[in-house]
Amino acid sequence: MRGVDSDNSSYRSILLDRPGAQPALGPDTAADTAGVAWHYGGPLVEQRAVEGPGALVDRSHRTVIAVSGPDAADYLNKLLSQKLDDVADGYSAAALDLDAQGRILHHADLTVSDGVFHLDLPAASATTLVEYLERMKFWSEVEIEVTDLAILTVLGATPPPPPEAAFVRDVDWRGPARRDIAVPRPLIGTVVDSLCTPGDGEDGLRLAGLMAWTAERVRALEPEVAADLDPRSIPHEIPHWIGGEGHPGAVHLVKGCYRGQETVSRVHNLGRSPRSLVLLHLDGSAPELPVTGDPVVDRGRTVGRVGTVVHDRDYGPIALALVKRSAQKSAGLTVGDGVAVSVDPDSIERERGVQPGRAAINRLKGISD
Repeated sequence: MRGVDSDNSSYRSILLDRPGAQPALGPDTAADTAGVAWHYGGPLVEQRAVEGPGALVDRSHRTVIAVSGPDAADYLNKLLSQKLDDVADGYSAAALDLDAQGRILHHADLTVSDGVFHLDLPAASATTLVEYLERMKFWSEVEIEVTDLAILTVLGATPPPPPEAAFVRDVDWRGPARRDIAVPRPLIGTVVDSLCTPGDGEDGLRLAGLMAWTAERVRALEPEVAADLDPRSIPHEIPHWIGGEGHPGAVHLVKGCYRGQETVSRVHNLGRSPRSLVLLHLDGSAPELPVTGDPVVDRGRTVGRVGTVVHDRDYGPIALALVKRSAQKSAGLTVGDGVAVSVDPDSIERERGVQPGRAAINRLKGISD
């Protein structure tokens, strides 16, 4: 492996020197926040910019890994949950690294540019992913490099790619229009200035802190592994991570073997996960909001855990949570120090009917659907 150290725990973005920039403080922030601004003095106004003219968020604290070489596509296809052996240049999706029991270890956004596979993920988990990729190289002709690229995310707009961009991806997710732009870290300030400066009759983007990104991420049911999942989490707990019908998701259901595939296939064909990720609306009058890891309780019984907690411009305090499906429609849910919560009904996964494998078993047993 060559490149910079993937553990950038001491990283500090140059945008933290901008007027009003405030780093993330307190327990109500997402896990992956160190080194960039939480807001620039007007957090809710910054969120409102997503509706127009668009918000530009500094996510340069993430680590971008480049995998190249003649065997890169086949090599990654055998290791990750996404089908990558035949993708075209410019392809973008998400991908998971699972353990042998199908539990989620890493989640990365992925883009192919000039034949190079770029994977970006939180710096805290990048080191272990690089170690795994290196360990599994064997005789594959691949090179793994931790780059000095930075991710800038535009929400609510899709501006033309700046000339400094190493790659650009338009993300298929449940939130507003999103364009991720990868640029060399030394050029962050230049690119931000060019994107935020009005020109040619168009408004420039508004520089927004990670709080704006986090609010949109929570509304879109997009978890971060460290904050929103736990060591038992499997892909089907995040239903939209399962690809299909023109939506790549993070898991391709028809591809060659990879570590953890047996669990993915069994759950998809025979049942469903006991828990799923949902959006919680929190009682904003509570003196203290819950923090990541607090239990979700239904009349004295623990039925889940709280993930990311954030203040949203429209909904007030909201959170992601892993909650048992049997309790998601309960009217008696509380979190933290008895804070009342309700599950957003639109975040509850719809019934899929009888799964293909279960239907086949029923036919063999002579049971009608």
